[in-house]
Amino acid sequence: MIDLVVDLASTVPPFEQVRWRLAELIRFGALAPGTKLPTVRRLAADLQLSVGTIARAYQELEAVGIILTAGRRGTFVLSPSQAVAAVSARAAALAAEARGAGLSNDEAINMLKAALAALTR
Repeated sequence: MIDLVVDLASTVPPFEQVRWRLAELIRFGALAPGTKLPTVRRLAADLQLSVGTIARAYQELEAVGIILTAGRRGTFVLSPSQAVAAVSARAAALAAEARGAGLSNDEAINMLKAALAALTR
């Protein structure tokens, strides 16, 4: 079982507590690359949280390239190089989307800078 505790009295939403703790465990090596994470249902049951709460935490970790869900095979911790490759692929897709929307390079870059700045607030 993963060392995870959720404080339901906290002002931090449960999905964010789960997301943050998993990211921390991965960053510090407690969950090594290739580690298979519990299913959404299993972790939700273990933590007595809703499936949607765990699914959101996993989705957000996958969106930033820390984990990867491989269908029925499960959800796995990515290595740093795999995470960089995943982010690079999403950046290419975002660039194509920006170009398709008629944005200039500067407009697209400014949007990305604004989004990154919002994460540090």
